[in-house]
Amino acid sequence: MTPEAVLEKLFTSKEPEEEWFTSEFLAQVPIAQIQLILAGIKSQLGTYQKVESKEQDYVIIFSRGSVPTSISLNDQGQISGLLFKSVIVNVENLEAAVASLKALPGKVSFIVKEGETVLAALNTTTPLAVGSAFKLAILKALKSQIATGQRSWEDVVQLQPTWKSLPSGMLQNWPDKSFLTVQTLATLMISVSDNTATDSLINIVGREAIETVSPRNRPFLTTREAFILKGSSNRNLLERYRHSNEQRRTILTETEKLPLPNVNEFTSKPVALDVEWFFTVEELCDLMTDVADLPLMSINPGIANPQDWERVVFKGGSEPGVMNLTTWLKAKNGKQYCIAATWNNSNAPVDESQFAGLYGGAIANLVNRL
Repeated sequence: MTPEAVLEKLFTSKEPEEEWFTSEFLAQVPIAQIQLILAGIKSQLGTYQKVESKEQDYVIIFSRGSVPTSISLNDQGQISGLLFKSVIVNVENLEAAVASLKALPGKVSFIVKEGETVLAALNTTTPLAVGSAFKLAILKALKSQIATGQRSWEDVVQLQPTWKSLPSGMLQNWPDKSFLTVQTLATLMISVSDNTATDSLINIVGREAIETVSPRNRPFLTTREAFILKGSSNRNLLERYRHSNEQRRTILTETEKLPLPNVNEFTSKPVALDVEWFFTVEELCDLMTDVADLPLMSINPGIANPQDWERVVFKGGSEPGVMNLTTWLKAKNGKQYCIAATWNNSNAPVDESQFAGLYGGAIANLVNRL
């Protein structure tokens, strides 16, 4: 069977069958999980319509949207590899995207810019928690120091135990005193949102230097400090921090002697969303524009399809109750765009798939304009 026929069978059959997949694939993704993924896509996007090939991949079209997909088959036609990328919800126009985002529970901000012209806007001057998107401010401060000769991408540092944080990332598992270049740290911070790489750069660049880039976020927290403040065993410390604006820097020194909490404390429900990093979508687009020329910014394209654009630059952030997506785009005709969206809900985890689907629909609307 062709890949197109296999994908059609996945979405038109009542249930997927184990013999459609290789045993190696099922060892990684059990059939029950496959059933849940397929059901979730159909629930969000509606009735299956068709499959279209697009260069090396495929796009599965539904009544309410689409999902770019990669698939690999073995010689017997079994699925040996399958990747559903971010769903794209059909958006008639940018005004419809704004209306859908505005209807979400909690607080939402959104901006679409073509150059300096605002094409769509929702609460663009409202600072919201943005999760790991705050790492753009660190990168801008680092870039400025490199431009003045204060630092170099080739500078080598040793990984300090006090810089280690919780995931996301990998450096938290590396040996203490490992040698790393500044460029490696910046690349991991942006491409895989490595929190230990982030905290390393905050210590290297300097908290105060980053605060000149983002004066609202003072003191500029490391991820380690944020995790410790939010830890269930540190509620008294959190309350002191919340109510001591003048003494916050002193309070942060107390976190140096405390252990990191269990990462599972932060995976299911919103925790102290007031202890975060706050930016407007306008500020995020400005930061993104300032660092868009750096090659490391295009390693992870996020939701946009790089095949549709000359250059895609992305950074996002999420935790229960918080999600941000920020993308800078250069079209093949030379036009430049920025699209940033943030959703905060302190009462429940945000629906990341729904939010990303609307965001992807807005990007698809820009593609259709070109």
